[in-house]
Amino acid sequence: MTSRRSFLKNAGGSMALASISPVMATANAAEAQVAASDDLFKLGMAGFSFVNFKLDESLAMMRKTDVHYLCIKDFHLPYASTADEIAAFHEKLKQSGVTGYAVGPIYMKTKQEIDNGFDYAKRVGVNMIIGIPNPEDLPYIDKKVKEFNFRYAIHNHGPDIQLFPNAKSVYDAVKDLDPRMGLCFDMGHDKRYGDDPIADLEKYAKRIFDIHLKNVTAASKAGSTCELGRGVIDIPAFVSMLRKVKYDGCCSLEYEKDMKDPLAGIAESVGYFKGVCDATKSGKRKA
Repeated sequence: MTSRRSFLKNAGGSMALASISPVMATANAAEAQVAASDDLFKLGMAGFSFVNFKLDESLAMMRKTDVHYLCIKDFHLPYASTADEIAAFHEKLKQSGVTGYAVGPIYMKTKQEIDNGFDYAKRVGVNMIIGIPNPEDLPYIDKKVKEFNFRYAIHNHGPDIQLFPNAKSVYDAVKDLDPRMGLCFDMGHDKRYGDDPIADLEKYAKRIFDIHLKNVTAASKAGSTCELGRGVIDIPAFVSMLRKVKYDGCCSLEYEKDMKDPLAGIAESVGYFKGVCDATKSGKRKA
């Protein structure tokens, strides 16, 4: 049985490889075979993890933990941003080796807010919105998805609110709509609702466009976010299912613990996830 310590050790090796030159990495590839890019899915950060930090501080944490994809929140790039401000934002991300791949979550309670959200995503230059709409507005969003050729991923929120609490509630709402209507799968909230996020990943995979990577302390409303390797969700089994269903989107860590001082927990969680991915690769040499 592989311990958390050995997973983190493997993760450290992966991060060290990422820092050396491409020539050196190529020379070592035949022996190491540890590049996370072997998997179809990518590790990212959910912007809400940085709700208490300015963009520069957030990007510094992403550089320290070697994460390169960000779901953009409006406190870093306001909805009313000009074209020049958006360009400057993307340049800042580029300098840190980060790509903004989606916007949200965005609450959309009126048709005007839906229109504004789609316009914002278009101006930002992404093709996916993480949204929290009212169920009665889904036919209108369906039309917008067709018009913009965007993916619209509804975020599930667990037992705290009745609106889309779990993966099933989202799937049932979108299954007869455009196939670009789907789910931002918050696996932690799904578990807190009492469901099985690993089984739900398999069941709803075709409609899961984004994942909020998270672990929680209990499979109940009382459960709270914890470091990724310390909760009740079996992360190695979840990674195995990601591979089985050939998920090719982002797994974006949403770290909602110690939110005013999150770096240690983010680093531990990122290292654990990378270590799990590395240690469980097919053909990985066993110690």
